[in-house]
Amino acid sequence: MNTAFILIPDFILIIFAWALNRYTNLNKELWIGIEKLVYWILFPCLLLSSASRAVIDWGDNIPMLLLIAAVMIIIASIAYASKWILRPDPINHFSGTQTAFRFNTYIALAVAGRLGGEAGLALMAISVACIVPLSNMLSIITLASNKKNNIWLEILRNPFLISTVIGLTLNVSGVQLPEMIHNNLVRMGNASIPLGLMAIGAGLQWVSTKKDLTLVGMWVTLKLMVLPLFVLIGAHIINLPEPQRINAIILASMPTATSAFVMATRMGGNGAIVSVTISVMTILAGLTVPFWLAMAK
Repeated sequence: MNTAFILIPDFILIIFAWALNRYTNLNKELWIGIEKLVYWILFPCLLLSSASRAVIDWGDNIPMLLLIAAVMIIIASIAYASKWILRPDPINHFSGTQTAFRFNTYIALAVAGRLGGEAGLALMAISVACIVPLSNMLSIITLASNKKNNIWLEILRNPFLISTVIGLTLNVSGVQLPEMIHNNLVRMGNASIPLGLMAIGAGLQWVSTKKDLTLVGMWVTLKLMVLPLFVLIGAHIINLPEPQRINAIILASMPTATSAFVMATRMGGNGAIVSVTISVMTILAGLTVPFWLAMAK
């Protein structure tokens, strides 16, 4: 499949769920239940199973990982600071800030496998296992900053972060879960992909004000254009080898994570504006991802 079309199945599933929610008798309680299932059970299973079995070669990839992490923090800071310039609705701002720096793990792994085969897939697995904790932590900080809750408490009880830390701990310690348990974690994790996308589609709405539209435009620009540009420049400055450079660009150019919607909803944010942002990014990434891959080679 051409890279430009690899994102289309995700968008089709989002639209399908939107149509189900709008034109059938499936009620809101069903989608709320699905969203809770993905957030608390299925997606954590995916993170734990992936992190626990990833082949991690730290030495060759530390510069690449540090570059991705540094750029992610810079973009998160820019997105957060926009509240003093745009003065948007606080709930909308804190809900969607995470979309400017998170990445769609499923699409990243698909693209990496197609372009780099087993080696490319392994390299992306390392990146995902190491960057997901930072991505989730930054997301929790931005979402919790709009609440009276303690930020560190929100971080410590977040199922995405907990499952990734457990998986990495098992990986580093050399402890392997029994195959029966691991295989069932993988099966449940795989279910999080389509169900997470459908939860996004069911909550899909258009923005209600011009300020919201400005926010979505800013997040899309930061994620699809500014973040990969910064990574590309950094990769050339530190002279990353081609496999690491392409891997970093794949990750940087991805549309935002579908779990951003789930996290925003579960932490009291505005899931609607996040779902719109995810959908817009997923569509536009069909054009921007091939561009950045061409620039990386």
